[in-house]
Order: sequence, then C-alpha cells, then structure tokens
Amino acid sequence: MLEPNGPLPPEIYWRRRALAIGVVVVVLAIVIWLVTMVARGGDDSGDTASATTTSAAPSSSAAASSSTTASSAAATASSTTPSPTTGPVDQPAAEPCGDQSLALKVTVGQPTYRVGDQPTFGTVITNISSAPCSRDLGPGPQFLVYTLDGQRRLWASNDCNPEGPAEVKTLKPGEQLSYKGTWFGTTSQPECAGERLQVPAGAYMVVAELGAVRSAAEPFNLAD
Repeated sequence: MLEPNGPLPPEIYWRRRALAIGVVVVVLAIVIWLVTMVARGGDDSGDTASATTTSAAPSSSAAASSSTTASSAAATASSTTPSPTTGPVDQPAAEPCGDQSLALKVTVGQPTYRVGDQPTFGTVITNISSAPCSRDLGPGPQFLVYTLDGQRRLWASNDCNPEGPAEVKTLKPGEQLSYKGTWFGTTSQPECAGERLQVPAGAYMVVAELGAVRSAAEPFNLAD
C-alpha cells in the first residue's frame, strides 16, 4: 500500500483508510447475508423452522449444506404426516316423538260429494313440542270415516292396505308434514275382511289417526 502524503500526520491517513476499509467490509457482509437469505427463501417449500444454537457460525458452504438437509427433512416429514380428516360431524339423534309432541289436522277436499265419487282427504302432522323429535311415519296417518254421530265406523284407509316399510322422519319444532288419501266410497273392515258395500247418501265425518294421536273430526256429505 502506498505511503500516505499530506499536511496531516501519517497515522490520521491510516485511520481514515482503515475506517473506509471497515465500511466496505461491513457493506459486503450485509450484501452477502442478504443474498444468502434470499437464496434460502427460494429453496424453502413453504415450511419454516427455527433453532437456537450456541456454537460458532458455520462457514458459507457448511451453512448451505445444513440448510439443504433441513429442507429435505422438513419436506419428508410433511409428506409422511397424515392430514386431519375433515367431514360432517355426527349430530345427536333426536328423541322419539311422543304422542303428546304431535298434533293432527284433517281436511276434506270439498264439503259434498255424490254417491259413487271418490272423496279426497288430507292431514297435516305438526311437531308441537319445543325440541326436534323423530317418528316412524312409513305407514303414514290413517283416515277413518264414521257416521256423523260417531257411532259407526264405516271405513279406514289401512284396512285393506298393508303397512309399508319403516320410514323414520325427524321434525323440527313447528315443522309440518302433509299426507293425502282417497276413499272409494265403500265400507271396509280390519284386514279387509267381509264384503265392501257402497255407502249411501248421508252426512258423515272423517278423522285422521297416528298411533294414539287423533285429529278433530271434519264433516262432509254424500248426495244422490
């Protein structure tokens, strides 16, 4: 290195040179550190890991080798670790609908039919409780036709129709289900026993029934 020349003492020039060299070294160190961090960030696959060590910092080649090994180990661990299974959460089963939890309402298609017509009936089942409940509604509610005074049972929709398979349904509070039925205008008996006779003109009533739950009666007429 050249001997400094100038009006100031030589040691001042040496100090200035040493300071300039130190600044250059610091800048270079920062640049090298930034380049190394960017290179490491480009090699990572998204997994990050941190570690604390008290040993001396490794050389550049050793650090690069360590970083590559750590990345490979992290990738292997990620590929062999099973991901948690996500799916629908099982909901607790609703309590059975007791008879006190349900209400039935029956309707008639029209107030008067002619003898030989096929009157149509409808019913609505309502969950009147404050909680969801379930009930086997496979057979559906039964329609029953009586004389207007209720003394004589003339027909029931399940007399000649075998019950279908079980079909459990869950009803939310206030939820309703509707069913319909058709009457051929003839008498029937349980298990479809006996002769089926045409019901004559007169005043009649129909009720809906589900187990022990029974609707209010709805009147209608058969006319000649």
